[in-house]
Amino acid sequence: MSSECLVAASVESHGGDGTLLGARGLRGTPATRRDRPVLGGTGGRSPTTVATEFDHRSVLLEKSLSLLELQPNAVIVDGTVGGGGHAAAILERTAPRGRLIGLDRDPNALAAARRRLAAYGERARLFRASFRELRRVLDDAGEERVDGVLLDLGVSSPQIDDPERGFRFSADTADETPLDMRMDPDAALTAAGLLRTASPEELADWFHRYGDLPGARRLAREIVASRKAAPLRSAGDLRRAIESAGVGGGRKHDPATLVFQALRIAVNDEIGALAEGLEAAIDALRPGGRIVVIAYHSTEDRLVKNCFRDAKRGCTCPPRTPVCICGNHVRLKIITKRPLGADEDEIRANPRARSARLRAAERTAEPEAA
Repeated sequence: MSSECLVAASVESHGGDGTLLGARGLRGTPATRRDRPVLGGTGGRSPTTVATEFDHRSVLLEKSLSLLELQPNAVIVDGTVGGGGHAAAILERTAPRGRLIGLDRDPNALAAARRRLAAYGERARLFRASFRELRRVLDDAGEERVDGVLLDLGVSSPQIDDPERGFRFSADTADETPLDMRMDPDAALTAAGLLRTASPEELADWFHRYGDLPGARRLAREIVASRKAAPLRSAGDLRRAIESAGVGGGRKHDPATLVFQALRIAVNDEIGALAEGLEAAIDALRPGGRIVVIAYHSTEDRLVKNCFRDAKRGCTCPPRTPVCICGNHVRLKIITKRPLGADEDEIRANPRARSARLRAAERTAEPEAA
């Protein structure tokens, strides 16, 4: 597998433009289970805990489907299937025999997607896995190459709205909200565990690089001081540390937004997963296949942009190298020169769409053997 995306993430994490922490995370990648149940459209095992509702409104639906250039009988991957909104539309537009392979780490999301997609039977196959595991999932599904890949990144509204998941920080429920933030509830690392063990330098790096938080070092020192008295276990504990540190001055929005975003990214190793997932997705595409990515903050979007740019460039050898030694070749043609956003009508109907940035690229033909 080529490694342009992984190299881009690594370079940026060591300075670059100062937006990414790194593909592995300072405490390593959370353990990935290999015994995920596979959920089919009409069969498979349900998770032991299922949310009663998982009502997630798909963002940039029409633009993403248009850029995928869906054709009848195509094989499409939805690497973040969520509640199945994009997936259902994809299956409609690839009828009569198009197939969808959906991945998600959240068992509640998969349960909702399974219900929504049940009418499509075996055309929809769902896997509990991160999209960084795409190659393994495709091998399990018996698919060598696919016609399109969609990644809708970030956290979904149902995950935020469930206090038990620990993604929310509303003041009225903060003391009852655990510091969890795991997209995969079986993963070992929680936000509380991260705050308990991380060094001041690690914490400051997360808050700065993942949240662009003014006063990141001051907050890191306050957290370390607070945990000496008692562990931070709830969103309320963390909010009080934020208030005590006095960070985020001059910002229009609650500074807790930036802090919780940074912790969520670190807990779930989202940048590492994205770097690996983009590589796997590009490699899995047939020539002419499309990849569409919807990002919600600059950290993600910049990594997508750089990955697409490097895959478009191909050879990365120094200009005066007489013969290519890197072995890289052109793999993508970029479709969106600039990221696309939601129009005002969609933003009014779904405020979450305001920060969405969509990029698309097309897989080029394989180079001919010499």
